[in-house]
Amino acid sequence: MLKYKKEIGDALLSTNKNAKVVCLVEPVKGELRTRDLEIIAGEKRTKTVHKEYGLNFEVDIKKTYFSPRLASERKRIANLVKPDEVVVDMFTGVAPFSIMIAKYSNPKIVYAFDKNPFAIKFAEINIKKNKVLDKIHLIKSDAKYSYKIIKEKADRIIMNLPFSSYKFFNSALNICKNKCIIHYYDILKDNEIEKRINFLKKVANKKGFKLEELVIHKIKSYAPREFYIGIDITAKKMPM
Repeated sequence: MLKYKKEIGDALLSTNKNAKVVCLVEPVKGELRTRDLEIIAGEKRTKTVHKEYGLNFEVDIKKTYFSPRLASERKRIANLVKPDEVVVDMFTGVAPFSIMIAKYSNPKIVYAFDKNPFAIKFAEINIKKNKVLDKIHLIKSDAKYSYKIIKEKADRIIMNLPFSSYKFFNSALNICKNKCIIHYYDILKDNEIEKRINFLKKVANKKGFKLEELVIHKIKSYAPREFYIGIDITAKKMPM
């Protein structure tokens, strides 16, 4: 079908009057969560504004990660946040989770980390645009160093880095309070989920934590028999 990409792009524009750009995209890759893409029809731009639940997010789909299909998941998490919680968003991107929480919950503070400079730039714009400057502390840094940067422990942690979140689970535990909720995201096949959970439990055990109340959500399909999943995890510090 690739040899017909221009015709396909033009057809999509002609049948979707609200569409201005059609891109041919590759899967997200790397810790910066960017993707290769080619504009095959319409305007020569990759910046846009996404709207959800009364919020506006500026995003460049070539330079930053963003998934509009997580809108209901972001609102679900915001609804779970209790007043005065300390929340850490380890891979904030353009800050949709952080902004949703800051706008619709009443956290004490949200620490939002990302090491992609373009994501940080758009996160700054979005935090100002959605008027939550007083609730979000944006930090340009690798999340593995979060324990060196923030001075208080987290009540709730968001780990939205599919394919790589498990590599940072040890870092997340470093900033947990004695009881902490971790919203962990991954892309896995059905037969891989139990193995990943066992891995997370082993990491937690080595850090002196026990994982309880693991609730799995299949959020969307990613590929045949492969799912974007969220796991709500309660991590509790074990007695010495």
